[in-house]
Formats: sequence, C-alpha cells, structure tokens
Amino acid sequence: MKAALLEAYGEPFVIRDIDIAAPGPGEVLVRTAAVGLCHSDWHYVQGMRKFPLPGVLGHEVSGIVEALGPGVHDLKPGDPVVGALAVFCGACRQCLGGRFALCGDTTVKQPPGQARRLSRGGQPVSQVFNLSGFAEKLLVHRNALVKIRDDMPLDRAALLGCAVITGTGAVFRNAQVMPGSTVAVVGCGGVGLSTINGARIAGAGRVIAVDTVPAKLELARRFGATDGVLADADTAARIVEMTQGGVEYSFECIGNPASVELCFRMLQPGGTATIVGLFAPGTKVAVEASEFFLEKKLRGSALGSARIREDVPRLVELYLQGRLNLDDLVSRRIRLDDINEGFAAMGRGDVARSVIVFDAAGA
Repeated sequence: MKAALLEAYGEPFVIRDIDIAAPGPGEVLVRTAAVGLCHSDWHYVQGMRKFPLPGVLGHEVSGIVEALGPGVHDLKPGDPVVGALAVFCGACRQCLGGRFALCGDTTVKQPPGQARRLSRGGQPVSQVFNLSGFAEKLLVHRNALVKIRDDMPLDRAALLGCAVITGTGAVFRNAQVMPGSTVAVVGCGGVGLSTINGARIAGAGRVIAVDTVPAKLELARRFGATDGVLADADTAARIVEMTQGGVEYSFECIGNPASVELCFRMLQPGGTATIVGLFAPGTKVAVEASEFFLEKKLRGSALGSARIREDVPRLVELYLQGRLNLDDLVSRRIRLDDINEGFAAMGRGDVARSVIVFDAAGA
C-alpha cells in the first residue's frame, strides 16, 4: 500500500509502498477514507518528540472496516469508523477511574517502534500514535475505533478523532463550562475553533477568540466567537477590562508557554485556565503564585478527557443537527501526494484544516 513516510526529522514526507500485516487477535484492518493534518503531526516531524525512523504519522482519521482479527465481534466489513488517539484497555486503574485518555496499557497503546504492523523491505516502520493514518490502510487495535452512522460524511468525521474531540472535550469534560459564562480561547487553529464551538454549544454567554492572524478571528465567529482580540502585549489587560474583571474560563490551544501565562492572567478570581496545547518535554511556564490565593486554577487536558465510544457518536449527532460546525473546519481537501504542500499551508496560517481524502471517502 502507499503511505507518506517520514525518513528524517525536518525533511519532507516521501511517498513509498510499504507492507501491512494481516489483522491479529483484537485487531482491525481499515481502508482509509480521510485523514486531517494536525499540528501535533508537525511537531513530531520537527523532532519535538522522537520515535524510531522511518515512521508513518497521521492520527485524525476515518475509514471503512475491511477485515477483522480473531476476537473482534462488534464490527463487520463495510462499517464506517473513526480512529482516535485515545486507545484504551478498559481494565487499568486509569480506565476504571473513567480516565480513558490516560490509559497506559502498552498491549493496546504500543510505543512507536514496538508495533510490528508496518514494514518496508522486511524492516519495521514505526506506527506513530497507534494509528498511522497517512496511508491507504490502517491496522489498529479494536479500541482505537468507533463505529459511526452510515450517513456521516467521512471527510468531516475524520476530524472528530483529534481536533474536535480534544477541543469540545476540554469544554464539556475538563472545564465543564456553565451556560451564560465568559470564555476566552487562545489560538484559533483546528483545536481552538472546536473549543470555541464547544463553548457555544455549552451555552457560554461570551466567547472571546484570541489569535495573531486577523483572518482566523473572522473565521472564529463562524464557530461561535462573540468577540475577536488580536494578540499583543496588552491582551490580558484588554480582556480583563472588556469582561469587567476577567473571564471565568480560558483555554490555551497552541502549546506556547507565553499563551499559558496569558490564559492565567486573564482569569477572574475563581476562574479556570485549561491547557490543551501540546508542549515539548521539559517546557516550563511561569505564573504569579499569589494569584492562587484568588482561587484561580490551572489545569491540564489530555485529548479532552475523551471517552471515545461515548463522545464520537454524540459529536456526530451534533454535526447532523447543525450545531457542530465541521464544514468550515475543512479548508482544503487534498490527495496523499500533496501532503507536503498541506503542511506548508498550515505553516503559513492559510487553513483551519487540510484533509487528505482517499477513494474510500466516497464509500
């Protein structure tokens, strides 16, 4: 099968033919329909987090079930599915506590280089994120997949497995935004726009989008932002002034220490800053410790604390009801051969999301 292979950090992807194994116990072979280009992929391309090379990235993916391994009885060939990062075992301490996104069971969530599902010329190819969606087919653990309705468009369904479940989950599960509340979202990429959309669905009274690109602030209004603030040195003070004391909830959706500090400073007493962005290992942030006396809270979010088998079908329903905006999230539909230009467009800030579409997307 054809795949976009990363052979060296910081270098373009190369399109190669690689081999994929037959499904083993508990595994599912999926024909890829669509896969989104996420900033997390780009961080890995740049070597922010290392894995054995060569490898296949891509984790925001949808497809059609093609074959089942022994022990998989709740799917069948032809089923449309969404793949998700939050692979879970269902039996470890984290899963039993309802924290499925924090599952660390390496039998279902294998570290890059450990899985032996992909190869080229007899040599292993790393399966990154337990999915490797930048390829014509996926071979994954059953618990990485969620069956969805047949009438859900697969090019938009792909985004549910990362950007959308992360952004909306940060609102619904982590911060638990209350109706009528004030919200600020820093960073209006795919995750940030989904966070804004989640805040609107939750009934927030005011949703302030913050970014350095004016066009993204305009786009954010289509996802539910009531205000747009162009980021500069005075952003926190301006937001505190315009909300008469600060926001109740803020969300950092970039992965930048300065924006974490910004999110904390713009809170009103008792407010909560939820950190959604991905950071390089060892990154430090500095906040004013005396602010904790005002009961300001700084908390993390792992994939929006996703419970994929509950959350993905609910997000599908919200989309089909017209309440979740996925149509404007897909800026471009491209082919696998255009992956490097897709990431270049991301770097220029031209897109919310580019989505690679395979033939299976029309299935």
